[in-house]
Amino acid sequence: MSSLFYVFLLLAVFISHRGAITEAAVEPVKDITGKPLLTGFNYYILPVIRGRGGGLTMSNLKTETCPTSVIQDRFEVSQGLPVKFSPYDKSRIIPVSTDVNIKFSPTSIWELANFDETTKQWFISTCGVEGNPGQKTVGNWFKIDKFEKDYKIRFCPTVCNFCKVICRDVGVFVQDGKRRLALSDVPLKVMFKRAY
Repeated sequence: MSSLFYVFLLLAVFISHRGAITEAAVEPVKDITGKPLLTGFNYYILPVIRGRGGGLTMSNLKTETCPTSVIQDRFEVSQGLPVKFSPYDKSRIIPVSTDVNIKFSPTSIWELANFDETTKQWFISTCGVEGNPGQKTVGNWFKIDKFEKDYKIRFCPTVCNFCKVICRDVGVFVQDGKRRLALSDVPLKVMFKRAY
């Protein structure tokens, strides 16, 4: 009886220890103060390299309704609009390299727009749908990856096991003086600042 108790005790310790290792292996995305990004809080996405524009926001082109482009504000001092992150697994902390929805507001969720034949670019727009990971929402999921000592945003969704997707970094494409976010071979290096 006592040996059976010890077997269960050892098994419980092993499972507990294994869970701790798994949790420790998940690296959180951190803001500029070193704190993990949390679901439900607002953050500014700011460029690390200064001198080429400010934070991320939506375009204010009067000709655009939906999709509205995600752009980098042309004024370096601007922090842009705050965003919220929603991971596909509804976790509280935003992990590195995990599928997340990025949204300026409940109705302005980032998505990969259709290929633009004129510019030969894949732009990022704000007509996505939050949640429901799968084939129908595959264009609405982005990842935050480590990039040198900072971060980059990447489109490479893994919420659909059988979907064929593009995997590329998100960078900036300048069009008519606007710094539009688009898939790029040159990623925009970013950092995150909590919006209070």
